[in-house]
Order: sequence, then structure tokens, then C-alpha cells
Amino acid sequence: MSFRTPDLCDQFAGNSRHLQIADPVFKSFGGVHSFCGRVTTLKTFEDNGLLRLVLEEKVEDRVLVIDGGGSHRCALFGGDLARLASDNGWKGIIVYGCIRDSLAIAELPIGVRAIHTHPMKSHQRGGGDRDCLITFAGVNFRTGSYLYADEDGVVVADDKLV
Repeated sequence: MSFRTPDLCDQFAGNSRHLQIADPVFKSFGGVHSFCGRVTTLKTFEDNGLLRLVLEEKVEDRVLVIDGGGSHRCALFGGDLARLASDNGWKGIIVYGCIRDSLAIAELPIGVRAIHTHPMKSHQRGGGDRDCLITFAGVNFRTGSYLYADEDGVVVADDKLV
């Protein structure tokens, strides 16, 4: 699917479709720099147990958006989870927090955005909430909305745009 986020903004900003633009706080880490899909949300803090369960699901054209509370104390997502996500059909992962294994993630066919890297892994207690409203980077993320990410930014829409 071909799109450019600046073109989406030019075409759809101000019309009947609700369009949100994320603050430019994310760095690109995945082997794919442009990705889109229907959003699934997850809220967890320094615990990736539930994250692993979600990524084990086979999906099509989905993007997982993770509210990790912006923690810089550990990584929620790493190379093993990126491989699992890619193998199960996830198009992209957005992490409001840190990742690790950035070089391994860069080799995989998945889009990954996060605020930074950190070498320490997170806990695996299984805590968190799925499919809830999460807010960060100036955007309200809801399961079922559509996310478009490329080198210029992250755009979220209520409806499918392309």
C-alpha cells in the first residue's frame, strides 16, 4: 500500500474524517520505514508479559500501539518480540517507551517506532490493559482506528484513508 503522510494530511485534514498527527517524538527502528494498519492498543508499564500474548496472535494489517508510560528505565520490546510480531502478520509497532536489540530489529520486515533504546529488559508479570483508550504524543489512540507511519510522521484516522 503506497501512501505519504504529508499527502494524507493535505488530502484529509479538515474534512469529515477525524485526523490526528502524533508529536514528533518517535525514532524509526524497524526494517520497514513506511507502514499502516488497523490499531490494537495496549497499556502496560515496564511489563511485557501481556505484550507477548498479543503478538502471538495471527493478524492481518494490524499495528500495535503500546503505551509504556514513556519509561526510560527498561525496554518493553526487543528482537525476539519483533520477530514474533513479524512472523504473525503485524505490520508495525509503536512504543511509547524504549526498545532494545535495535540492530536485530532493523533487519526484520516490520515497522517499529519508539522514543528510545535501553539495554535492560522489562518484567514479565502479565499486567496491563488491552483495547483501551490510550493517549500520548498528542494523540488519542483507539483500537479499530487506522495508523499511517512513514519517515515524515505518524497519522491516525478514525476511518481507513487508503
